[in-house]
Amino acid sequence: MNYKSTRGHDVPQTFSEILLGGLAPDGGLYLPQQYPQISADELESWRKLSYADLAYEILARFCDDIPAEDLRALTRKTYTAEVYCNARAGDNTADITPLRKLGDEAGAPLYLLGLSNGPTLAFKDMAMQLLGNLFEYALARAGQELNILGATSGDTGSAAEYAMRGKRGIRVFMLSPHNKMSAFQTAQMFSLQDPNIFNLAVQGVFDDCQDIVKAVSNDLEFKSRQKIGTVNSINWARVVAQVVYYFKGWLLATDGPGQKVSFCVPSGNFGNVCAGHIARMMGLPIDKLVVATNENDVLDEFFRTGIYRVRKAAETYHTSSPSMDISKASNFERFIFDLLGQDAGKLAQLFRDVDTKGGFDLSGTPDYERIRQFGFVSGRSTHDDRIATIRDLSARYGITIDTHTADGVKVAREHLSAGTPMVVLETALPAKFADTIREALGREPERPAAFEGIEALPQRFEVMPADVEQVKAYIARHTGL
Repeated sequence: MNYKSTRGHDVPQTFSEILLGGLAPDGGLYLPQQYPQISADELESWRKLSYADLAYEILARFCDDIPAEDLRALTRKTYTAEVYCNARAGDNTADITPLRKLGDEAGAPLYLLGLSNGPTLAFKDMAMQLLGNLFEYALARAGQELNILGATSGDTGSAAEYAMRGKRGIRVFMLSPHNKMSAFQTAQMFSLQDPNIFNLAVQGVFDDCQDIVKAVSNDLEFKSRQKIGTVNSINWARVVAQVVYYFKGWLLATDGPGQKVSFCVPSGNFGNVCAGHIARMMGLPIDKLVVATNENDVLDEFFRTGIYRVRKAAETYHTSSPSMDISKASNFERFIFDLLGQDAGKLAQLFRDVDTKGGFDLSGTPDYERIRQFGFVSGRSTHDDRIATIRDLSARYGITIDTHTADGVKVAREHLSAGTPMVVLETALPAKFADTIREALGREPERPAAFEGIEALPQRFEVMPADVEQVKAYIARHTGL
């Protein structure tokens, strides 16, 4: 299995070669030269597999340059009940991603797929824990070191830091928007005292952080000298690890071959739902891929109108689902590449327009008309919607959900089809967003005992302006390279 860039860089790369990098040399994102196909018979044969062994079966299709016994050992090391031990009472942690039926609404079974049982209580752990083990394995095999540069709007940062803390040969430099995350999210990251973890609070919004990561990645000389890698969803390994739970969710929600399932995905950066798109391209019987946004609705606007309009920092709202406060979806390029029939030249021009004009317009074109062929629909949720949905699920089903998952449930309900299961992907446990849970329910959300009082722990971070050169200088000072 070799990989190519969405923007046309034509030197084939193996999985191991792109694992430790990020952007392709031409600024594009990596995709496999062809999507592996999973037959209905293969899919049925996977019904009784553990999550770890299902992950092996799927990942083996994408990283055939890692010996099978090593890859299986890595997935079994990653996906254990001990690592994913924060499940709610009544859920089976051995399932890693327990599926909970909420009820039948509009003639459709409505489900919640539990993805937040990992060490940082968010779905990002599902891929990041594997990425940490893959990185350590690859670096040891090559005798190399890696300096990870990432950007987070809330959950990616803590998931990456918990996955990489103490890993040999790895340092993490994580950028986050200063004072824009929840108190719990901030404490999860900044309270870590591991010497290989560096937190930079950037004076700006998430998109400023993301732009810095891309700018550093595009400085090929600096990137090579400083051994820069990424853990954001521009990293292919992280996206393909997320593909696994779509297969698991489908297997849990069905009982026979060919049955269609829809998935609703709270999304800001398009990485999570991009994994669903890839699963569908591999042959998973997905009916709809429902993109749920908050007030920062750049993705909803595109799927409704064909206009992709990046918002400026002043137009980016600080909301009660802060991990989706993103107005420039870095993973969107992978889907657009497929939408354009993998025309790299046309793709490159559109994203030059993003850089120079702030977006592009596909409305009224044959390309936009093909969106429904890929199963995509979308919707938008507001703070009032989140409050109402959290209250409704608590009263109706006796379950407390976080703010981002509430966005997902709200939008999922707008796209139900009778007889077709709708699976909402859980984003995080509600403990991470206590202020909004108190507003909605008048009480504190439950939190695992290990996180009691985390906000009061000493915090270690550095505030920095949104300046690429200052970030590069900081990295150089702390690596000695």
